[in-house]
Amino acid sequence: MGRVEIARVAGRRELRAFVALPYELHRRDPCFTPPLRRDVRTQLDTSQNPFFRHAVRELFLARSEGRVSGRIAAIHDAAHERVHADGAGFFGFFETTPDPAVAKALLEAAAGFLRARGLRLLRGPVSPSINDEAGLLVDGFTTPSVVMMPHNPAYYPELVEGAGLGKVKDLLAFESTDNRLPERLVEATALVERRHGITTRTIDLRRFARELELVKHLFNAGWQANWGAVPLDDAEIGYLAHQLRPILIPDLVVFAEARGEPVGFAAAIPDMNVALRANPSGRLFPGILRVLWARRGITRLRVVLLGVLPEWRGRGIDALLYRRIWENGRARGFSWAEAGWVLEDNHAMINALHRMGFREYKTYRLFERPI
Repeated sequence: MGRVEIARVAGRRELRAFVALPYELHRRDPCFTPPLRRDVRTQLDTSQNPFFRHAVRELFLARSEGRVSGRIAAIHDAAHERVHADGAGFFGFFETTPDPAVAKALLEAAAGFLRARGLRLLRGPVSPSINDEAGLLVDGFTTPSVVMMPHNPAYYPELVEGAGLGKVKDLLAFESTDNRLPERLVEATALVERRHGITTRTIDLRRFARELELVKHLFNAGWQANWGAVPLDDAEIGYLAHQLRPILIPDLVVFAEARGEPVGFAAAIPDMNVALRANPSGRLFPGILRVLWARRGITRLRVVLLGVLPEWRGRGIDALLYRRIWENGRARGFSWAEAGWVLEDNHAMINALHRMGFREYKTYRLFERPI
């Protein structure tokens, strides 16, 4: 292991190298999903991604013996600081060879950037925020990740711990392969409808802007008490909707209403990672043709959001929302679902998922250390 050099990404050539590194590092890993390079560049673009209206980032590349051997982003999110005031800055887009010196140098570069901005903690990975890909995979390496979830080699957590970072929180992912809903779930959710006057409906794309406002309200109100949560603003909700609308299936976005007033919602999306793995290079052309063809065979879903307003929790509305997602997904030929992530200490949601027939199958971890 030779000398490690760290440099800021300062131009297009360095940015191309930053984006390209995972395709080289993980090309032999059957569980790695190559995202479209265009999408990664857009996510990092401070003029296109509205997250950077309240955050700044610095990108770093590591080189060993003249070759790119690692990358990292240092991220200062002013919105997180306003909400939590914990002095935490973040690292993300972390990739490295198995060299501890590379990992340590990258994490120290991120820490130095954040320290200079007056922050006290280095936490991550989040790419670029807790509302995007979050955590390092620490359990569940033998199956590929689903859409909008990360994947990494098994040596990453050891390298991060070797650089002085420790666990701050685990994020759990759950899977369901049941061919039938548990009978007790069907009976219980029918009772929820009768007892509380709950009705459900799917998203109305004809009034998409109004529906987005409703999603923003429910998301921010339903998740505001969660550890690390940062509200999404209008621009961020619009950006997310723009990303997801091409794959959105209206039957899989379900609202729960009590006498006409929204009290919760759930959203599931097809696991586009299945199709992306048909395009190992991640290049738009001609790879997009392979992706579009492979998309036709997707039978996997990710339940990306499921939440209920705090005052309506504990009444079985989450189970009712999942039942509707399951029924509508089955009707469209989907046979497998992931739900997550869920904070390790969100026992109410974990117990609810177990009752719905889900089991834990992957664990992601967020790390931190003082800087």
